[in-house]
Amino acid sequence: MNIIIFGGSGFLGSHVADVATENGHDVTIFDLKKSAHIQQDQKMIEGDILNREQVQRAMEGQEVVYHFAGLADLDDAASKPLQTIEYNILGTANVLEEVRKLKIKRIVFASTVYVYSDLGGFYRCSKQACELYIEEYQKKYGLDFTILRYGSLYGPRADNTNSIRIFLRGGLVDGKIIYHGTGEETREYVHVKDAAKLSMEILSEKFKNQHVTITGHQSMKVKDMLQMANEILNHKVEIDFKPASNSFHYDTTPYSFTPKVGNKLVSNCYTDMGQGLLECLHEIHEEINQKKND
Repeated sequence: MNIIIFGGSGFLGSHVADVATENGHDVTIFDLKKSAHIQQDQKMIEGDILNREQVQRAMEGQEVVYHFAGLADLDDAASKPLQTIEYNILGTANVLEEVRKLKIKRIVFASTVYVYSDLGGFYRCSKQACELYIEEYQKKYGLDFTILRYGSLYGPRADNTNSIRIFLRGGLVDGKIIYHGTGEETREYVHVKDAAKLSMEILSEKFKNQHVTITGHQSMKVKDMLQMANEILNHKVEIDFKPASNSFHYDTTPYSFTPKVGNKLVSNCYTDMGQGLLECLHEIHEEINQKKND
């Protein structure tokens, strides 16, 4: 199939592009900047989802749309409410309009486990609005969708807004990890490569017009994850717990009661957390050495 990935230069999007290509699809990446991970047989379009003409031209001839573009960081969105509205809501509306006009088979939308929570701030608001618009487009125009609600992603290619990357880099470079919270908070970490594979599996008919939650296999307290990282780094890291700086993040669960729920999807073959942390540390170490040699 011909697949276009909006936001395909990013952390998750680039891995989904890899999996789509591995599965034999013709992949087009649409993003503000060229992907650092683009493969030879992938097409790159540098553009802005707020530019409707660029979106329209990019989507001609496509069969499936993956929409991962927009502000993806919860804390970043908290300080940029207007930009969050523009890119996450208006940008999604631009994509939806072209999906409707071109009668594209399906749109796959990257949402969040925060979407039906009382937490998550402006980021949650924007994703919730997008889900409602997507559902309404389906009711009115028959536009088929799959909404993917991601949990705490980590792994290679993450930027410096990713929490696990921040922790690991602090431990590796400074010998210190600072965490704002008690450490008792629970997360279901999911490796980005596992999430990318599941994000492609949902193209089957049984996931059409469904809400799917993609998180890790088991819950883990943040303090246990940090201790695991400390052990991998030979117990040379100081872990400093500080008072939480905001109330946007959840402690045990992101969910608040709501009648609209999604099915949870996990892979039978997945990346072990310790192995995943080690992979991230190797990537950070290589980046540091590369900068020293430049």
